[in-house]
Amino acid sequence: MQLSNEEEDYNLSLSKFESMLKTNKVLFFDSEEFEEIILHYLDMGKASLAKKALKLALEQHPKSTGLKLVQVEMLVYDDKLDTAEKLLNELFAIEPHNEEIYIQKASIYSKRDDHEKAVEFLKTALQYTDDYADVYNLMGMEYLFMDNLEMAKDSFIRCLEEDFEDQAALYNVVYCFEFLDQNQEAIDYLAKYIERNPYSEIAWHQTGRLHYGLKQYEQALRAFDYATLIDDEFLGAFMEKAKSLERLKRYEDAIEAYNRTIELEDPTSYALLRIGKCHERLGNKALALKFFNKTVHEDPLLDKGWIAITDFYVRLKNYQKALFYVNKALNIDNQNRLYWKRYATINKEMNFYEEAEFGYRKAVEFGDTELDTWLFWVDILQFLGEFETAIDTLLQASEFYTDAYEVEYRLAGLYFMLHEDTKGKFHIANALRSSFENHVMLEELFPVIWTRKIVQNAINKHRK
Repeated sequence: MQLSNEEEDYNLSLSKFESMLKTNKVLFFDSEEFEEIILHYLDMGKASLAKKALKLALEQHPKSTGLKLVQVEMLVYDDKLDTAEKLLNELFAIEPHNEEIYIQKASIYSKRDDHEKAVEFLKTALQYTDDYADVYNLMGMEYLFMDNLEMAKDSFIRCLEEDFEDQAALYNVVYCFEFLDQNQEAIDYLAKYIERNPYSEIAWHQTGRLHYGLKQYEQALRAFDYATLIDDEFLGAFMEKAKSLERLKRYEDAIEAYNRTIELEDPTSYALLRIGKCHERLGNKALALKFFNKTVHEDPLLDKGWIAITDFYVRLKNYQKALFYVNKALNIDNQNRLYWKRYATINKEMNFYEEAEFGYRKAVEFGDTELDTWLFWVDILQFLGEFETAIDTLLQASEFYTDAYEVEYRLAGLYFMLHEDTKGKFHIANALRSSFENHVMLEELFPVIWTRKIVQNAINKHRK
């Protein structure tokens, strides 16, 4: 690729400077050359070289405002804010209309967390600058620091009106819209932006993301298609396209899109996992398992990969293998309530009731409040003869599910089993009032107490 004259000059200046450092010969550079060299080293994170260049620059050009402004930038970078401000005040006395002075003042106040004052200086800079886009972009960032998302959004939009190719500003505009929960407004804005810049793959990609978030998968797919047509190596767009196709149940097309991400970059465990899921939904069980195994080979610490294999074997009712793989997932994340619930369910299917009880207990401990989890847990406690623990557990469940007939019938049955008839009568009355048609649940769960006169009287009384 042929370099422009400016790029050639820049590279020559850089080579000349580095050669000078090696030979200790002092060579002359004009002030603009020095500015570019210093900023290059700052961008590269080579602060010591930037300081060397600045020292030489100021020796050769002691009155250069541009170099002194670079010096200010470096002082701000080093958090020497008072020294930087003093130098700026000196420069202001010489050049009061230099917009860079106000921009650097804003930078100082931003570092001091006085973002309102920083915005004031940036507004003044707008009066003197030719680069409106840069100043509006800086204002947008200050408003973000203040959590003023509306003003930030407005500033980034103004930045894009001046420079519609500023991709960072485009991302920031979308971020503001999303944070303000204005997804549809963001889509409308991007549609206008695309009218001006139809070949912006970023705009199409962001449009697709927003449609996807609104569950508008057809529109999302269309946007991702455009993004990948404009840039056929846009990894993120291919990944999002694949997810949209999956949502639309176009599993073969989704596999093709996921495969494209693998062509563009080394296989990711996420892509391999999703390909496996697509194959499973297509009924390709062998291929599904092959990709699930590839997933965990690629990333052995990806618990979702082990869970995918667990679920695969659960569907095949191969509980022995399912138990092996759910334990793999729990070794990685042993505080995941969904994994503990799977562990419990698998053990229950294998008639390992103590292990199942432990699994349901851990699931609840880590935040599972689903009614069926409580009920499975209690039924196992009852099976194990731990009636009092079962009652305590149901009373916990009743805090989440007030007057749920499934809880009330079980409480009634357990109290009758323990011959605490007063409490039994109270809960059977609650249960019958809540759902009389399900009273046969007592017979199914507690056949021992079903024929007792106290139970039948309560049922008959409610029936009448």
